[in-house]
Amino acid sequence: MTNQDCVFCKIAAKQLPASIVYEDSKVVAFLDIAPVNPGHTLVIPKGHYSTLNEIPDSTLAELVKAIKKVSKAVLKATKYKEFNIEQSNGSIAGQVVMHAHFHIVPRYKGDGLTLGKRTREDHTYTEGEVKELTKAIRQAMTE
Repeated sequence: MTNQDCVFCKIAAKQLPASIVYEDSKVVAFLDIAPVNPGHTLVIPKGHYSTLNEIPDSTLAELVKAIKKVSKAVLKATKYKEFNIEQSNGSIAGQVVMHAHFHIVPRYKGDGLTLGKRTREDHTYTEGEVKELTKAIRQAMTE
């Protein structure tokens, strides 16, 4: 089940480019194009579900396994020690793309972020940085 107007469905279907760091039959994870910190990654179900409550339990179980695997790799690749998992359900809650997704946000002491409120300008990647970080996260999952 996909939504042809959904940007995340298009990424999952390879109709739009993304820096994919992990993929299996039900899940895809890719670097956020407007990262809060380097390594900020989105994990999504391949099927279109607007909110967490719509995701079938079997798919949700696969999402959580992927989040755990990817978060370990992100920390290893970025050399950060801690992270947040963020997830919003509905526009009032701050959801912008109406396709259920989870943010893995690596954290470091003094980064200026407050949970639920971004208090500094988002990080932007250089072209080489996004390629190297994508490669490093992929590599970290195989070690």
